[in-house]
Amino acid sequence: MKNKKLKMARVEHDLSQQELAKIVGVSRQTIGLIELGKYNPSLQLCLSICWALDKSLDELFWQDKEDT
Repeated sequence: MKNKKLKMARVEHDLSQQELAKIVGVSRQTIGLIELGKYNPSLQLCLSICWALDKSLDELFWQDKEDT
């Protein structure tokens, strides 16, 4: 399941995948895989991304049943 919410929040903050990756301490590829839904980040990484983008866990990572 693609994480469109993460990508939209990143773009709203005018950040590239590389820039967000540097802020949260991972590779650009990791951010790309999260956005593509091919990598499940740890809770700590999710929190770091949320803090960097000024969003809550629910706003970026919550999925409703119909979204899966």
